[in-house]
Amino acid sequence: MTTSVRQSTPTEKAPEPFMGTELIPKERYTSKEFMELEWERMWTKVWNMAGRESDIPNVGDYFTTELGPESLLIVREQPDKVRAFYNVCPHRGNQIRNPGMGHAETFQCAYHFFEFNLDGSKKFVPDEDTFTQGVPQETALVELPCDTWGGFVWFNMNPDAEPLLEFLDPVAQHLDPYHFEEYAIVQDMTIDWDCNWKASVDAFNEVYHVQGIHPQLLESLDDIHVQIDLYERHNRYLIGFGVVSPRYPNQDEITEPLKGRLRQAGVDPATFEGRMGEVRPLLQQTVREEATARGMDVSGLNDDQMTDDYHYYIFPNLTFNTSATGFGFFRQRPHASDPNKMYFDIQSYARVPEGTEPPPRPVHTQHKHGEISLGLGMDQDSYNLPRVQKGMNSRSFKGLLINYRERRIRHMNKVIDDYVYGPDR
Repeated sequence: MTTSVRQSTPTEKAPEPFMGTELIPKERYTSKEFMELEWERMWTKVWNMAGRESDIPNVGDYFTTELGPESLLIVREQPDKVRAFYNVCPHRGNQIRNPGMGHAETFQCAYHFFEFNLDGSKKFVPDEDTFTQGVPQETALVELPCDTWGGFVWFNMNPDAEPLLEFLDPVAQHLDPYHFEEYAIVQDMTIDWDCNWKASVDAFNEVYHVQGIHPQLLESLDDIHVQIDLYERHNRYLIGFGVVSPRYPNQDEITEPLKGRLRQAGVDPATFEGRMGEVRPLLQQTVREEATARGMDVSGLNDDQMTDDYHYYIFPNLTFNTSATGFGFFRQRPHASDPNKMYFDIQSYARVPEGTEPPPRPVHTQHKHGEISLGLGMDQDSYNLPRVQKGMNSRSFKGLLINYRERRIRHMNKVIDDYVYGPDR
């Protein structure tokens, strides 16, 4: 298990790198050739999140996860050891386990009954004497680097991968004060989205579009004064909630969304005598007091973190909307063969006070694009993204014209370039 030293989440503004102003070529989002370059030079070289440690609490518990054309098998082999394997039998290529979770004493391939121990080593081969060339003892499930952080399991298809914490730097240290290992999953679904995985990442990495497709959010957040920090691989923005946007016509109005936040804090908006600017400090005080009273350690979080979205992007495909008592998590996975499709994983987590039983784990569900409602804000994004992808495929469209408030998009593409076209290429 990987751990890092807990500290307060830093709020300092990171230096701004110069990344140019040219168009980002549309082929990065539409081309099969670029998709293949990404796979070989980037996806197979980075740490990818597999799933939640709490899904495999006991020795022999396992789950599978899919990324591009690969299926991975994650198992708790010892009480303090989690392993990751390619979900492939070395005999004839059959997948060892179907998608999902389960428990096993050993892994037996359903095709010819080759059997493997939880550490991946060969246990039994039926009629082994009929292999005239012999079956080498090293015939085993192929293992990948695997580690844990924040209650999540991570894997890397690069056998020479750097340590997980080195890859996550500095975001792991930023997020440690939230105590992610104390959170329980309360929503788990996957949506088949008709867009490139990067188009989805882009949609959640900028707030410039709030005034466009999310006008209702102008009543509850500041989409103008947003701190953006770009690090070596990862990035973040800090967006204030509990206020109205500077774009909102009445800067003194306590809007319905703000009244809703007051009610959640136990304050009757009808008797609240403060001004709009006093709502956020009151919410911050109330959230801290209630969290502390419930036994949650929020001492490493500042007042802004009681209300605001410290929105972290972990390269290449993870988005965290963090708060003191819960977080939302998006994972954007590439399609195996089509650059115009992806898998959008949505998970929500609630913090569980020490000594309290976590809620039952929800069953994972998978849906087609537009099949179910994801809530107003997500439905707005879900409606828009296929239209973006179709537009990108137009012969008239040359590339993404990025402004300063959208620079997290340029930063992500710059990091992709570091892998795809870097000095080792």
